[in-house]
Amino acid sequence: MTRIIQSLSEISVSYDALFCDLWGCLHNGVAAFPEAVAALRAFRATGGKVVLLTNAPRPQAQVRASLDRMKVPHDAYDLIVTSGDAAQDAMFAGAVGRKVWHLGPSKDDAFFTEVPEDWQGRADIERVAFEEAEGIVCTGPFDEMTEVPEDYRGKFLLAKGRGLKMLCANPDIVVDMGERRIYCAGALAALYEDMGGEAFYFGKPHPPIYDLARRRLGGGEARILAIGDGINTDVAGGEGEGLDVLFVAGGLASGQFGPDGDAPDQTLLDDWLQARQRAPRYTIGRLR
Repeated sequence: MTRIIQSLSEISVSYDALFCDLWGCLHNGVAAFPEAVAALRAFRATGGKVVLLTNAPRPQAQVRASLDRMKVPHDAYDLIVTSGDAAQDAMFAGAVGRKVWHLGPSKDDAFFTEVPEDWQGRADIERVAFEEAEGIVCTGPFDEMTEVPEDYRGKFLLAKGRGLKMLCANPDIVVDMGERRIYCAGALAALYEDMGGEAFYFGKPHPPIYDLARRRLGGGEARILAIGDGINTDVAGGEGEGLDVLFVAGGLASGQFGPDGDAPDQTLLDDWLQARQRAPRYTIGRLR
């Protein structure tokens, strides 16, 4: 049975660092959540470290700029580690070839143009047309506000026939952009795999992003609490890494646990988690 808490401060003394998700926890893609910001600032004020661990398919500098636009103060976190960071490393290493077709919106161009320091001078990756590609780098639909995965079935049939491998820069299936739910790269990669194609993942719940976060955090054997609203990404990933997990019930699963988003019903919550074979140590309605 997961323990329902009312605030992060109830349990924070037991941890040295947080791996905190962004969408659904700290912001909704449009605006930051003031109570969540306050909770992270309070944790840092006691000496804790906050790593913002996100499946955003962009390098961390781009995510920081987005947080700045939403007026998330820099003193609410120490580090940002993105799925884009981990996936970039794999792409530049040639995981899906040297000539790649980019499936994704133009806002993700930094994935290719902002070369990490480790790859400066040897990042010989070329974006090409689909017909010339050796592999696919997927950061999401071309138009995330209107398109759905099925729109790509025809293209994926051609890609599978050519044996193209897909690098998925964001394993999330959906996120909420304000009041609107949109599909992410993970939904496209899942369809490609269902059709018999091969996809590689580097964000949550997969190990590479956690390995990268630990390296950047440093500090040896820190006691880490993973926080997130994605049952198949944040919770599954944290549990897979042997971390305690705080599940934010008022995010993607909002409405599943009773009418009060700040007070999940224990029975509904336990039944929902059991059906998904997940057991986060703690649950909170919204991060605060």
